[in-house]
Amino acid sequence: MEKQDQTVPGPELTPERQKELRSLARRLGHRFQDLGLLDQALRHSSYAHEQPESGPSNEQLEFLGDAVLALTISDLLLASFPQSSEGELSRSRAALVNARQLAALARQLDLGPYLLLGRGEESQAGREKPSLLADALEAVLAACFLDGGLKTAQKLIRSWFGPLLEKSARLPWQDFKTGLQEFTQARFKLSPTYKLLEESGPSHHRRFRVEVRLGPEPLAQGEGPSKKQAAQMAARLALERLKEKEDGGGGSSSQ
Repeated sequence: MEKQDQTVPGPELTPERQKELRSLARRLGHRFQDLGLLDQALRHSSYAHEQPESGPSNEQLEFLGDAVLALTISDLLLASFPQSSEGELSRSRAALVNARQLAALARQLDLGPYLLLGRGEESQAGREKPSLLADALEAVLAACFLDGGLKTAQKLIRSWFGPLLEKSARLPWQDFKTGLQEFTQARFKLSPTYKLLEESGPSHHRRFRVEVRLGPEPLAQGEGPSKKQAAQMAARLALERLKEKEDGGGGSSSQ
């Protein structure tokens, strides 16, 4: 797949902004031919709205980056687990590609300080918001794709998600809701319950956030492109935490 120029040029970058973006590009692992792409990927809609002369926001890049990420992660999962079913692969992809993981990666790459935010987002600690960081990371991936092509984007994704993929390989492939149900019944004689907390995003990119509880106690929250996948993610995180707590001697009885 060849890269395509799908962006609208913004104003010329100041020397200070160019220096900032080159520093970030080194951390990302890609030398940009067009720093304007990276600048757009970091331009939140609140900033673009307040300063329309700055150029378009990162929303379209976010849309493209989501597709590039899903394609590459799907390819990696198929190569790593050729015997897995479609359902198992879908659950694995949802566990790897979600706002929580993307925001964590964005923090590791220190994207926050480079974001262009409007006054409202700036005053509300927008640089720390998981959803905003996750969207920015997807937009940055799209910028890398447009600037360097699919192979460049895939190389970065493999680098960033490799440790997470290795961790997934050590987990049993299963229906995590069933696994959590069996675990909590055996340990606590209780069944987990699930509650939809939030549904957000445009129609082409819906996001769901689900919380799993054991009695009145919240265990974990999961996000995904469907309620089912969000619940699976929540169950997976809850199961991991309960097992870590048990392995660490944190107790095998309910609170």
